[in-house]
Amino acid sequence: MRLPKIAIATGDPAGIGPEIALKAALDARVTAACRPLLVGDPAVVELHARTARLSPQLRVLAQVGDADWSGGAVNLLDAGKGANAPVKFGTVDAAYGRASLSCARRAIQAALAGEVDAVVAAPQTERSIAAAGIAFDGYPSFVARETGTPVNDVYLMVCFDESRIVHATLHVSVREALALITREHVERVIRVTDTALKKLGLAKPRIFVSGLNPHAGEAGLFGSEEIEIIQPAINRAATEGIAVSGPFGADTMFRRPGCDAFIVMLHDQGHIAAKLLAFNRTAGLSIGSPILFSSVAHGSAHDIAGLGVADPGAMIEAVTRLARVSDGKSDAR
Repeated sequence: MRLPKIAIATGDPAGIGPEIALKAALDARVTAACRPLLVGDPAVVELHARTARLSPQLRVLAQVGDADWSGGAVNLLDAGKGANAPVKFGTVDAAYGRASLSCARRAIQAALAGEVDAVVAAPQTERSIAAAGIAFDGYPSFVARETGTPVNDVYLMVCFDESRIVHATLHVSVREALALITREHVERVIRVTDTALKKLGLAKPRIFVSGLNPHAGEAGLFGSEEIEIIQPAINRAATEGIAVSGPFGADTMFRRPGCDAFIVMLHDQGHIAAKLLAFNRTAGLSIGSPILFSSVAHGSAHDIAGLGVADPGAMIEAVTRLARVSDGKSDAR
C-alpha cells in the first residue's frame, strides 16, 4: 500500500518547531502512517537534533523527487533562500519570521505541484513575522494567499480526539472580529465546514453554531447579533440541505452530543475549550483551500527552545490525522 507523503515545515528556527518536527519524523506512529518529508534549513535541523540528543541520518534534498524512504534516513527538503538564519534560541527576530514562512511556502508549493499529499507546519512566532514587516494573522490566511484562495474562504478547524472546532474569526482584535461577523460570512463558514467534513469522510455531518454574546444573546437581552446575523445564516444554510443547528451559548455548546463540528465566532471561544481539554493533542486544519494543510495549535515555546524537552505529541497527532485523510482512512464516526 502506498503511504501518503506529508511535508513537515519546521517553523520558527528559534523555537521548538524544528525539534518537534524532527521528533515527529522519527516517530514510529508517523513512519507507519506516511512518508514524512521535513522542509527547512539543514543547519537548523542539525542544531536542534544536537540539543535534543538525537543523531538521525539526514538526507538533504534539493527537490522532492530525490527523496528515498527505503532506508532509515530522514528526508529533508532544503527550503532554500530565506530559510537560512543563524539561530539564537528563544529570540524574536525578523530573520526567524521570514525563515518560518519560507519553510511553509516551500511545502505548500510542493503540495500544489502534487509532489506531496499534505502539509503540516510547526509553530511560527507572530512577533518575528511582524518584525519582518510581513502581514500575517495565522496560517489559514497565509495558506489562502499562497494557494490563490480568497482570504475569507479559508478557516481554522482545531481537531483533537473526536472533536472539531471551526473559527469564524481568528487572529484579529475583538473589535475587528465583530465587524467581520456578517450574515454572509457566517453562511460561508458553515458551507466550508460542511464541505470539509464530507472530505474527511463524514457523509452526513452535523454542525452546531455558537452565538457571539453570552447565552447566545438570551433572545436579545444581551445583544442582537444572534437574531439579526447568526440565526438567519443558519436558516439559509439549512435550506441548502446542511444539517446545522444553533445558535447555542458558547459556554455550554461543547457539552451537546451528536455534533461533528462546532463553529465559534471568536478565537477564544474555541481555543480555550481546546487547550483545556487537549493542550498537547490539538492540531489545526486549514479548511477551504485546494490543499490539505495542518498545524499544531500551540506556540513556539521560546522558554524551552534548545533544551531538547519539547513534547511532539501535537505534531504527531497533526501528521497522523492528515495521513489518514490523505490515504482515504478518515476519522469518520
